[in-house]
Amino acid sequence: MKTEAGDIIIELYPEKAPLTVANFLRYIDEDRLGDATFYRTVTPDNQQNSKVKIEVVQGGLFEDEHPDMLAPIKHETTEQTGILHKDGVISMARNAPGTGTSEFFICIGDQAALDYGGMRNGDGQGFAAFGKVIEGMDVIRKIQKSPANGQYLDPRIKILEVKRLN
Repeated sequence: MKTEAGDIIIELYPEKAPLTVANFLRYIDEDRLGDATFYRTVTPDNQQNSKVKIEVVQGGLFEDEHPDMLAPIKHETTEQTGILHKDGVISMARNAPGTGTSEFFICIGDQAALDYGGMRNGDGQGFAAFGKVIEGMDVIRKIQKSPANGQYLDPRIKILEVKRLN
């Protein structure tokens, strides 16, 4: 993944999270991420109204009705996959279970509140982790510290290219 802030290499786990990985790869293979950005940074200082604090950067197409948005996918919990929200893990953003599309986030530090049973979301279903950053966490931390208005990066960090390495 090439971004305005630098390059990131992500290892995906299709054997553990087949639906979520297939969804992410479909966005890549069909070249649907052309307008994608990193647009949100969640830090200890910008979550005043959250009882459960987390640290992530979030990216994707951002708009609910973007023309390149695919249909939502079934939710794969961390209880099913065994992929926990540790430092560098990439996961599918969602509202309710089964609403994940193009939006993803990358954990900064270990984020157990995002796992199945965690209470960041009141439904306790957690988020669908599906891979991990293996190179470029310095870029993710740089994005996290970029200028923001509340939790929203200002300006957004463009994702210039996403491709498979093999």
